[in-house]
Amino acid sequence: MRILFLLISLFIAGVSPLHAAQSVIIDSDGYACMGDDRSRKQTENAAVQEARRNAGEAAVAYISTETKVSDGLLEKDIVTAYANAQVKLVKELLKEWFDDPASGKCYRVKLKLEVLPDEKAMNNRAEKNNAQMLDDPNAPLTVKVWTTRTDYKTKDNIKVFIKGNRPFFGKLVYQDAGNNLIQLLPNPYRQSNYFNGGSVYEVPTGVDRFALQVCAPFGTEKLFLYASTSPLGEVKTQAVGGVYAIQTQTKDLGQNMRGIQIVPDNNKSKPVEVAEFAEAHWQITTHAQ
Repeated sequence: MRILFLLISLFIAGVSPLHAAQSVIIDSDGYACMGDDRSRKQTENAAVQEARRNAGEAAVAYISTETKVSDGLLEKDIVTAYANAQVKLVKELLKEWFDDPASGKCYRVKLKLEVLPDEKAMNNRAEKNNAQMLDDPNAPLTVKVWTTRTDYKTKDNIKVFIKGNRPFFGKLVYQDAGNNLIQLLPNPYRQSNYFNGGSVYEVPTGVDRFALQVCAPFGTEKLFLYASTSPLGEVKTQAVGGVYAIQTQTKDLGQNMRGIQIVPDNNKSKPVEVAEFAEAHWQITTHAQ
């Protein structure tokens, strides 16, 4: 049975239909000992700061060596953006006190951290070179989600398209006017969440068991594409016909997606476990007539 879903209008003044965000997610370690001049709290903070510092340095090293762009100036801009990055906690993987025979009471942490490049620098780069990045397999992971147009009327059928410049694990989600979240890909009839770089994927296709057709109520709607070079974090879902209803709260969706399962690359030597993350949004407007 084909299920009809409502793609409802979305228009926010001053916001472009396409928005993309890139970052690097790292599992990073930090370590510190009390000594004579540190309290327990200061030692814990020192370990966390070391993990954050290691993550920032590793992100710059990774971007500098693992991704290349044909335009030398563009490449420099990206590296500079990561050199001025912010580091955000995604998840605490380990935190514990232990006795070190040489140093006494010590504290160690392992944190999943997201290194976000300087927003202004990346936005300037995206405005000028997004198309180039999307077609360059040597560039940092870049993804796009879009529809054939941004204005729809009642009973119009809508096709969604996604693309990445490199192979990626991805999840395609939309949020309806009531803040309900639906996972379009993967779905009960299209389970694969791994997509080839340079290829355009259409949703829905003949293998899917749903359609996207505009009908009331009219309101606002968002499409989200989450992508990573390692498997994405899990969200709670329930099969509803040909799609999954996401039970994770809207405010937690992005954070949960960033809880990626970083897969070590046995062919490369990395100081820490690293995965690239990218997010893209698309906006549409629908109305009765």
